[in-house]
Parts: sequence; structure tokens; C-alpha cells
Amino acid sequence: MQNRFELTQYRWVKTMLQWRGFQPTLLLITLFFFVFAMLTGFFGTPAGSHNFAIIFVWIVWWALLIIVMVPFFARLWCTVCPIPAPGEWLQRRAVIRRKPGKLHTLRRRWPRKLRNIWLQNFGFLAMAMFSTIILTRPAVSAWVLLAMILAAVGLSVVYENRIFCRYVCPVGGFIGLYSLTSTLELRVKDAQVCKDHTTKDCVTGNENGYGCPWLVFPGKLERNTCCGLCTACLTTCTQDNIGINLRPFGADLLVEKGRSLDEAFKALIMLACALLYSAVLLGPWGWVKDWANMDTLPHWAVYAVSFIAINLLALPGIFWLTAAATRKLAGLKNVSVKKVFVDVAYSLVPMGLIGWIAFSFSFVFVNGSYALSVLSDPFGWGWNLFGTRNFPWTPFLPDVVAGLQILLLLAGLIYSIVIVYRIIRQRAATDALAWRGALPVAGFLTAVTFTFLRLYLAG
Repeated sequence: MQNRFELTQYRWVKTMLQWRGFQPTLLLITLFFFVFAMLTGFFGTPAGSHNFAIIFVWIVWWALLIIVMVPFFARLWCTVCPIPAPGEWLQRRAVIRRKPGKLHTLRRRWPRKLRNIWLQNFGFLAMAMFSTIILTRPAVSAWVLLAMILAAVGLSVVYENRIFCRYVCPVGGFIGLYSLTSTLELRVKDAQVCKDHTTKDCVTGNENGYGCPWLVFPGKLERNTCCGLCTACLTTCTQDNIGINLRPFGADLLVEKGRSLDEAFKALIMLACALLYSAVLLGPWGWVKDWANMDTLPHWAVYAVSFIAINLLALPGIFWLTAAATRKLAGLKNVSVKKVFVDVAYSLVPMGLIGWIAFSFSFVFVNGSYALSVLSDPFGWGWNLFGTRNFPWTPFLPDVVAGLQILLLLAGLIYSIVIVYRIIRQRAATDALAWRGALPVAGFLTAVTFTFLRLYLAG
């Protein structure tokens, strides 16, 4: 593959990833912090700024996820996420050792109609509607975390492998979509080797390990979306045909295979939520934040209906008209508006990711210092474990944040316009038609960018 650098060519990297204890060890560590976050949420102070569950989940973890992990390491969080671990260990009746025989489940088949990310889309929207409450009330955060792990265990009892991760997890849906931009990938070295190898150990498993828990055949893997980077296939592959590569940013955005309406809507939902979060949490309209925080049930109901309408009707409707204009200007008479809508929606992926990073800067730089005091007093009970309990709230580089957001958003705008041109060029007859077709989407992206800038600079 061109423009790829294989990391697993280094023996120590490959040996580490092939060790069966690699992922379980990481999972045990993150599971400890996951349980600890739930305990602090249930039994700690209700003041979010002094509770481990709020500061370390919604500021520290979120910053690492959206700013570092997803752009540079694809689904690395899925490698270490503790949510599916108890259910998976229950299926296998083991943590590290590979036990012979089938997985211990009811062996039901996941419905074909649900083999997509629509459940993840709706799950994310459901969480997003309550986000202001979840982000400020430790007990609510703890209940959400507990509900997710119970759902994962329940699905593991009924279905084999990581059905929760693949089709249900509301966080996994957007991680998978945004990992299309990532500079890391797991791919086979030679697809023909996989085609000729009849036993398909990477799928069925062997004495070295289990088959892919994500229900993926690496030989046909062309995008990061569904690969959880569990490295099980590295352990079971007998042909030395799987590698971890560094690659250019956004390489998967131009892969036509796998594009779908559910992912297109995910791109729109994530972009809309980034805009709405910025308006609610950072905008000058205090009453909107009060309504989102359920000051009264009628106010929250109006907010929730508006939130859903913007995500599922207003923004998709505007973008549908944009796609129709693109189809006409690019001369794509033989391509349906729906297909154009799906294709050009992938240009929203880098814009959405950059929007979330810019949004995250607003509170990470301002409120990140709370992590030092909470580290010493995670429950808010007056402890001072590391001597940092009295560290004052100290915004970090407050005069620089706006400048960083401007640079990020403008770079994201330029990159997204280039991507939409390249996507349209896959179907347009000439460069000139492709650039003409890109104009409506470029206008849409520009409007989104200036909306972000207006929200950030207004503060």
C-alpha cells in the first residue's frame, strides 16, 4: 500500500500486540478507574467541579478521546474500553487464557435490519438531550456508566462477541466514524493471501486466541469504522499477513465501499450536536442552558423537541437540498440525490471532528485545572492524597484559546472542501464539474464554520 508505514515491522511492537495479556491488562486498569468513577458519582459530593466522575470522565477522558485518540490512533479507546470486558470474559469464562469450545451465550443472531449504526445514532441523541444534566450531576453520570456496562453484559449473554460495541454503543458510533480520519489503521498486507487461506483463523480463532470479536474479516477491511483494534487477528493469523500502519490523515474518507445513509446521518448528527453544545454551554443565552438543565419540565420538553428536530429534520433537510444542488452542478444525472447526499456527507466528518476539538478546547483549557484538586480529593470528602487538594482553579492560556479555535476551524474548512471535491470527482466527468459540484457543499461548510466562530468569539 502506498503512503503507509508499518509499525508491526518492529519485532517488539508485534510481540507486544500478539501477547494475549496485552488487551486484558489494559482493560483491568481502565475497569478499575471506570468502577471508581461510578463510586465517586454515587457516593461523592454532588458538586461536579469537585467530583472525580465529572472531571475525569467528561473533561480529562473526553479531551484525550477527541483531541488525541480518535485523530491519531483510530479506535484506540475501543482497545482499552472496560465496558464490554465483563460480558466478554463471561462469554469466554476466562480473562487471558484461551479456553477451547464455543462461547457461552444463548447464540442468538443479531437482527439483520439492525446491522448498522442507527441504534448508535439514536442512543447518542438520547444521551445528548440529557447532556447538560449528565455533565453536571455526578450521580446521573454514574447511572449512565452503570447502564452501559449492564447493557453490554446483557447483550453478551444473548449474542456472541461484541454486539454492544459493534451496533449499540452510543460512543462507539462516532468513534468509528471519526476514525476514518485517523492516521492509524489495521490492514492485511496482501488481500490475496487472505483469500487463498481457507481456514480463516482470524475469524474462527485457533489455539492462539479467539476470532475477531468485532465480527470483521480483516481480508476485506478497507476502513477503520468497524475495527476495534483489539489485535486478536494479529494473534491468530498464521500467515503473518496483518499489520498496524501509519497513513495520511483522512485516507478512509475517499473509500467508496461502505458508505451508507446511517453513517451520513451520524456525520450530520455529530456536527449538529457540536454546534448545539457550543450554543448551549458556551453561548450568551443563559436561559437556553437553564432549559437544557431541566429548570422546569415544560422548558426541557421544548428544548428536547427542538434538539431532535434540528438533528433529524432541519440540518439533514438543508444538506439534502445542498446535495441536490451538487448533483445538478456536477452533472450527475445518473446518480440519485440520496447517493450524492451520502457521498458528500463524508466531507462533514473532518469538519465535525475539528468542531468538537474546538469546542473541547473551550472547557479543557478553562476547567482542566480542576483535575489536580480532584485527584487528591476524588469524592469531595476533604482528602488530600497527593497534596493538590487546594490547587486553585487556574484557566490555562485563556488568551490563546480563541486563536487556536480560529486556526483549527479554518484549517478544517479548507480540508473539508478539498475532500468534498475529491469525493465528487470520483463520479464527475471533469475537474471543472467536480469543482462546480463542490460549491454548494463548500457554502454549507463555510456557514457552519462561521457559526462556530460566532459562538466562540462572542464569549
